[in-house]
Formats: sequence, structure tokens, C-alpha cells
Amino acid sequence: MLLGLPLGGGFARGLAHIGVLNVLEQNNIPVRCIVAAGNAMRFSDVARWTIGRMGIAGSDRMERVLRKLLKRYSFEQMRIPLGVVATGMVTGAAVISRDRGDAVLPIRASCSYPGLFHPVRCGDHLLVDGAIGMEVPALPARMLVASHAISLHPPMPGAAWMPTNMFHVINRCFRILHSRTEITWRQHSGLVIEPDVRGMEWDAFGSATQLIKAGEKAARQAPPRIHGWIGPPANLDRHAVAPATGSNRVRYLPERFGL
Repeated sequence: MLLGLPLGGGFARGLAHIGVLNVLEQNNIPVRCIVAAGNAMRFSDVARWTIGRMGIAGSDRMERVLRKLLKRYSFEQMRIPLGVVATGMVTGAAVISRDRGDAVLPIRASCSYPGLFHPVRCGDHLLVDGAIGMEVPALPARMLVASHAISLHPPMPGAAWMPTNMFHVINRCFRILHSRTEITWRQHSGLVIEPDVRGMEWDAFGSATQLIKAGEKAARQAPPRIHGWIGPPANLDRHAVAPATGSNRVRYLPERFGL
């Protein structure tokens, strides 16, 4: 049984993914591959304001940060197989980087939110954020190696939320469009974990601790289901799998795995 972890985007809100990963590790759940359509970093560390015809910020600084953070820079060296999804500006198709080559440039491309960051040129492609064309890369995870996809999806802000600046408006519009096409990734997901981060803004990097805790809380309901697929580990900590409550939830979906 091979488990893949497709990560939905969310900029700062994507920090909740760390909490989910913590719970999976605590419960000895082996992840065979990770596929990301976006990422989460502090803006000032990875970008600089550079107004141009195709964006108002450059992501050149991100390369330096990534090379400090990552122990391995190439896809071949990754301990867990990694796939990075970006969106081709010309074709509109998902461009998936995996298996070989340097991972830094594809990661930069996958974080290039349109309108904010300049697109990234990678070979013959001009690339932007992977979440634009594929909000949660469940299908690429299945294609990489996984038999089951555990999708991580930060939900859209609630009805009471109101935008206060241009970026809130753009982000909200993309989230509305994504909500209309959720079935395209949910049908390839055996399980969807949705941390309750609806009260957090896209740039809420100062709330990292709360975001990680939201991911942990949402994921605590998942291990029993996953161990139903792979079998319980010998040293499972029963206290780590207490059911989550409230709006932090795991949605169990029909297991439709035909590609």
C-alpha cells in the first residue's frame, strides 16, 4: 500500500500542512510521495518589490532561501519522492517536475502567484502557481507512485469574511473558481484533510503556531482510517488519534482510484 500526500496551496495558510505531517509521523504512517501545487514562506525572505509588466514582485530571493532550507536540491536525492506542480501560462496545462534535475526552480515557479509574482521561465515554459490549474494535485500523486491519496486542502474563508485589499480580492476570486472544480481532484482522493484556517489571511505568517496547530487538530481523525488501509503499527500511540471536533474535520470520500 503506497500513500501519497497532495498538498493544496494557501500561501501562509499552507503552514497547516506542517501540523498534518507531524501527526502522520507521530502515528508511524509512511508517506511514499509528496506533491505540492504551492508553498508557504515569509514574503520578505523570498521576494522583493519589482514592478514590471507581468507582476509587481520578483521571487529571485527564494532560491537563496531554498538552498539554505533544503538538505537536498535535486529530485533524485529526495528521501521521499517529490513532485512539484506549476501552471503553463501559454497552454494552461499543469507542468509537473519530478524524478530528475534541480528542484529549486520548479518550487519557485509553483509559488509564483499571478499578478503578485513575475512568472518564472523554466526551459520552454513560462510558469505560474500550480494551484491555478490544479488546486490539489491528487492525480499527480497517484501517477507518481501512490495507490491512495491523502489530500490536504485549506478551506475557503467563511461567509462573514470581507476583503480589505487588492490581494484579498484576487485570492478570493481564485478560491471561488477552485470551488467550482473541486470534483476534478476529489475524485482521486481517498481522504481529504481540511484544517480550519478560514479565519487566517493568505499572508498570516505571524500566526504560524496557530496554523500548525490547526493542521494537527484536523489530522488527528485520520490515522484510524489510514491504518484501515495499511494495518496498525506495533507502537501506535492511542492518544495521538483522538477524534477532532468542530469544523476541523476529515472528509471520507468514495475510493475511486481509476486513472
